[in-house]
Amino acid sequence: MGISARELAAATPATRDRYVDLLRVASLAVVVLGHWLMAALTADGQVGNLLAVVPELQVVTWALQVMPVFFFVGGFAHALAHRSRPGYAAFLRARLQRLLRPTMVFVGAWGAVALGLQLAGLDDGLAGVALRLVTQPLWFIGIYLAMVAFTPPLLRLHARWGWGAFGLLAGGAVAVDALRFAAGVPYVAFLNFAFVWLAVHQLGFLRADGMIRRPALLAAAGLAGATALVVLGPYPLSMVGMPGEKVSNMAPPTLALLCHGLWLVGAVELLKGPGARLVARAGVWRTVVAANGIAMTAFLWHLTAMLAVYGAMLGLGLRLPAPASGAWWAQVPLRFAAAAALTALLVAVFRRFEAPGRAPARTGGAALPAALGVALALLGVLGLSMTGLGGLLEGHGATLVAVRVTAPAAVATALIGWLLVERTPSRHHRE
Repeated sequence: MGISARELAAATPATRDRYVDLLRVASLAVVVLGHWLMAALTADGQVGNLLAVVPELQVVTWALQVMPVFFFVGGFAHALAHRSRPGYAAFLRARLQRLLRPTMVFVGAWGAVALGLQLAGLDDGLAGVALRLVTQPLWFIGIYLAMVAFTPPLLRLHARWGWGAFGLLAGGAVAVDALRFAAGVPYVAFLNFAFVWLAVHQLGFLRADGMIRRPALLAAAGLAGATALVVLGPYPLSMVGMPGEKVSNMAPPTLALLCHGLWLVGAVELLKGPGARLVARAGVWRTVVAANGIAMTAFLWHLTAMLAVYGAMLGLGLRLPAPASGAWWAQVPLRFAAAAALTALLVAVFRRFEAPGRAPARTGGAALPAALGVALALLGVLGLSMTGLGGLLEGHGATLVAVRVTAPAAVATALIGWLLVERTPSRHHRE
């Protein structure tokens, strides 16, 4: 029998930075609520984006686009984890087990559903929309895999240069946007998937070593930079992707999004005092511990739950008010409550795949197979976030950067990568 959240909370050492755990849970919760709010179903069964219906709401993404906070927290956690388990293969296994295992179960379950719907001829309408949408959040998993893979070399860079290592990555983001917007260089924009997100991740290393000493300055500089770029440059107001927009701050990431990340990191650091006092309360800490134990499972399945709510509404013949109308807003609490209940049910079914396994006896391992495994898992997961799960039998595809990828190939690549990470052969000497 596993250890309960109450037992884990009671066993927490006094030295643990509980505020970081609170940030991890809170940032994912905001993402889930944001996805639920933005999904606006129309009467013909199509899912639109609330921010496209009401463009004035795009300004709220400056507070609610909190993925940078999650990646910042990831950098903090990865720095501590690598220092306690420096072998590359062992570090990858330890960090990725609770990430890849529930992800592959999610892909397998939805893949079976997709095949069943296609064979039955039911893969159109809202079902077709669901097959396209449910894998989109997997881009986050792919980026996180890259962060884990690059932690050892970037941590060494941090140890040598400190803030200079962050400056190097931020400078790369500046150069990429200059080449993209000023020189029109094709494909170079995709390099900012690395430069922008790894720069935010690098801020977590700085926090782990107590090097973020002036968070107010960081927040002010980030907010001023993002504002100037949006007002004076080619950058859109929204910090999340919008359908049909010529330039997105998210896909690929831009310098404006990096400035947004600086603003958010500075802001959450300014709140560290009251946040730490809040999470020091026994009841709050137990809730945070319990939520951390199911966070990835809830993230993977939350869109499934919301689409199921919309499907039930259509199936019951309920009237679907126009998105952003008064009646639509009145329904929001009911839709959220139903989606939360369904997410809880899905978590109850699939949470065991996120539970930490027995600590591996192997402390070493071949680094090359582990590195190859995480690279394949990354490419497969990112590919699947682009292709969706519709048209599996026909090998439906999409373009990932400049490479054509099909859904079956993406699933196979992710599965092989996961197995390589899990099955990396041990060796008896240190890496």
